Amino acid sequence: MFFFKLHLLFNHQMFVVMKKIGVFICLLFSLGAFAQAELPNVKLKNLDGKMINIADFNKSENPVIISFWATWCGPCLKELNAINEVYGDWKKETGVELIAVSIDDAKTVKRVKSLVSGKSWDYEVLYDDNHELKRAMNVSNVPFTVVVYKGKIVYKHLSYAPGVEKEMYKKIKGLVK
Repeated sequence: MFFFKLHLLFNHQMFVVMKKIGVFICLLFSLGAFAQAELPNVKLKNLDGKMINIADFNKSENPVIISFWATWCGPCLKELNAINEVYGDWKKETGVELIAVSIDDAKTVKRVKSLVSGKSWDYEVLYDDNHELKRAMNVSNVPFTVVVYKGKIVYKHLSYAPGVEKEMYKKIKGLVK
């Protein structure tokens, strides 16, 4: 009986250790997944049907915001609307450019153009309906936003809370000083 209890205790401790190692490995891989150094070589269509290579934004001397969103994502729309209110000022002060990447699928992609038109967003809007860029950048949920400056991803955030755009703007202003 003593050896049986000792065996159970040993197995439980091994389980706890293995669980901690598993969590550590998952964390390590997720950090590596987000350690994207620059934008990948992926071509997407804009609202007019013109192909845009995302990697071209690595060459920009100005900051570039890439925001992944969808028409069905309330927080995405809130974030893009919040940025829209100040985007003109941001652009004048820092030269920043915003690229809104729609991940809408075949069922909802038809809503993108009319929604953008109705919102009067002054952004470049691209379709990632095959999720090629989303996969290449390991985006799991939207909204997901990155700032690229001189070829390097220097800021990223997932989800949206009011005021996060102010934090992003502080980062952008700090870059262009």
